[in-house]
Amino acid sequence: MSRSSLRARLRWLILGVIALVLVPLGIYSMRRTINEVNELSDGRLAQSARTLQTLVDEIGLPALQRHTAENGVVVPIAAKSTQEVVLRGHTYESEVGFQVFDRSGRALMATGNLTMLPPPDAAHPGFQNVRLGRYRWRLFTLPPTHDGMVVRAAERYDSRRDITVALWVEHALAPLIALPVLALLVGWAVRRGLRPLDALAEKLSARKPGSRDTLDVAEAPRELEPVLDALNGQFTLLEEALERERRFSADVAHELRTPLASTMINLENAEASRDTHEADVALSGARESLAALARRVEQLLSLARLEASSRSDQLVDVDLLAIARTVIEELAPLIGDSDVELDVALADGTLIVRGHEVALAALLRNLLENALRHVPAGGQVKLIVQREQGEAVIDVIDNGEGIPPERRAAVFARFHREAGSRGDGYGLGLSIVQRATQMHDASIALLDSPYGRGLRVSVRIPLSRGGVS
Repeated sequence: MSRSSLRARLRWLILGVIALVLVPLGIYSMRRTINEVNELSDGRLAQSARTLQTLVDEIGLPALQRHTAENGVVVPIAAKSTQEVVLRGHTYESEVGFQVFDRSGRALMATGNLTMLPPPDAAHPGFQNVRLGRYRWRLFTLPPTHDGMVVRAAERYDSRRDITVALWVEHALAPLIALPVLALLVGWAVRRGLRPLDALAEKLSARKPGSRDTLDVAEAPRELEPVLDALNGQFTLLEEALERERRFSADVAHELRTPLASTMINLENAEASRDTHEADVALSGARESLAALARRVEQLLSLARLEASSRSDQLVDVDLLAIARTVIEELAPLIGDSDVELDVALADGTLIVRGHEVALAALLRNLLENALRHVPAGGQVKLIVQREQGEAVIDVIDNGEGIPPERRAAVFARFHREAGSRGDGYGLGLSIVQRATQMHDASIALLDSPYGRGLRVSVRIPLSRGGVS
């Protein structure tokens, strides 16, 4: 089934609505007019009968018979024909007639076109329809007078049919002429009304890929504003997604180059060396480079998943304390090898927040890894997860080098590393933490450590309604 254009649909819908309204109104008006014409004709017929009855009573039947016979319009019953007056090719007199009967039902006077019509039933005066020959007649019979005479007037339905045909032509001709003109005018109006859509199509065609300019149509109607807002919103989301993809590709290309090069160098050294000890050292270096590469890939993928999940995953109620316990168990080997004292303080019961379990686990994991990595051997790291004024509060405190207040805002940038920092980090940990907090409408602050040196990272996440126990 072919799809019609919006203009054609609007044009036909408008014409259909107009026809749906005007056609019933026209038919109703036509019927009312025909009823009025019939009532008027019946009134004229009754008036003619009463006029004739008055003439019979006042002038007298003999004088009236003699007068009508002389003029040839009305004749006595014995006459077989009458002379008709022809006006403009039409014999109007043959379409009307009358009859006068005495008390016994004998015809005293009648027009020639009604000589074959039987006498009326004086007991049932009023209107009546009869067929006489080829024609249908409308009769009106008056009640008998005081001397027993009955007067009846008649009209052929031809004249009424002519009036009806004229009314149908008058009522139907105007719409038949007006509808094509109306279709042209409606088509013009629809084209003019849809000009903003044409302007929008031109704007979309001229839009350059990657453009961040807001789509705007001059003098756009109110109905088009939601479309423009939705398009602009989708363009923004699309550009953000493309920017994430470009940024991720650049991150991967930049960050994987060094460990790959280091691995290749160590493998080449091991292959070229004839000393077993030197070959083992080179292979150990290659192994460490591959481990670093695996960790870096995992962090990059984790960051990419966090950025994508904020729009694709649905927030659910999760227990922050259970996530914290799982992360601590996962990091147990790293904690054991770090020679750092980890103190854990978790609230009692459960701590329910609305969020992504993977993102919250990544947040806690990276906070602990960063702290363990930047604290020297024999140092201290403390993890506190508690509830406070309708919020879940995560504090990770260490006594490492710390970060000067003026440089704390910069550490959330990707691949940022403080000068002189220890460990094999790549500057992605706090960037992952910040992205996870943004996904949960949480706040993050870098504060001074209560140990006198080091850093305190505090994250506050809104608790789920009714989810605290």
